[in-house]
Amino acid sequence: MKQPVVELSDCILCEVCREVCPSVFRLNDAGYIEVADLTVYPEAEVNEAIANCPAGCIAWM
Repeated sequence: MKQPVVELSDCILCEVCREVCPSVFRLNDAGYIEVADLTVYPEAEVNEAIANCPAGCIAWM
């Protein structure tokens, strides 16, 4: 199964990923973006988040 990952060292916390795909990306208690633990990820929405991330820090693993 493909899973999205966020390279936190490159993330600028613009929150575009959360706006585009809130079911997958969220802000954790420490203030960092994290990926929800899902069995299936909405590929089209994750791809849109990847395409619109200004830092280019989201990828499929």
